[in-house]
Amino acid sequence: MRNLLILICLFFCISTVADAAGSSFTQSDRDRMIRLEEGLKATNHRIDDLKSDMNRRFEQVDKRFEQMTAFMFWGFGILFGGMWILMGFILWDRRTTLAPVAKTTRELETRTEKLELAIKEKAEKDPELKEALRHAGLL
Repeated sequence: MRNLLILICLFFCISTVADAAGSSFTQSDRDRMIRLEEGLKATNHRIDDLKSDMNRRFEQVDKRFEQMTAFMFWGFGILFGGMWILMGFILWDRRTTLAPVAKTTRELETRTEKLELAIKEKAEKDPELKEALRHAGLL
């Protein structure tokens, strides 16, 4: 890019000098070309500085982006890990909560069976109770 810019400027200077009515290349032309080259060098130096500054800023943006992705991965990891822990606690709590209920239900079923057996034995001796159990559908 710089070389092309220098060539275009030199071509412009040479064509301007050549267009002059038969004038030869003078000291003032030479001085102008030297100033032009110095200006081009200064411009190229500024462009290089801007490029390095731009590259530095891109590197900073890349670092920030990497930090944000790392933060997001940690955040999602904690979120999903917490969800799994919560699900495990819910299942454990349900099992521990249902165990006493199941035990109590079994005890009540056993007691109900014993009471039903006792009532049926009593119904064999008491005809009114036997009729009431038949009416209820228990005999």
